[in-house]
Amino acid sequence: MNTLVSKGNCIEVVAPSGGYSSGQPVLVGALVGISANKYAQNEIAVINLSGAFVVAKAAEAWNAGDKLYWDATNSVFTKTVGSNTFAGYAYSAALSAAGTGIILLRQ
Repeated sequence: MNTLVSKGNCIEVVAPSGGYSSGQPVLVGALVGISANKYAQNEIAVINLSGAFVVAKAAEAWNAGDKLYWDATNSVFTKTVGSNTFAGYAYSAALSAAGTGIILLRQ
């Protein structure tokens, strides 16, 4: 009997009020993902849970392999744990002055 439901690369959720924009970080429970497309309120939205994505980052340097967390308050990814949610790892180095970096999502 095949019990595989999904390879786990994405999850489908109902888009909230305001919907999602393509590439928007999304917190689904304790999962951090990236919206695969633009979705209007109440549409079924596909949220990527794996892959490498260019994202907004905190004003800090990243080295490849650094653990990264989603800071929902400031809408950036950061190395600071605090009350932030684990999202993945830095895919490559990024300077502290850079506004974006590349995250490798891992759940």
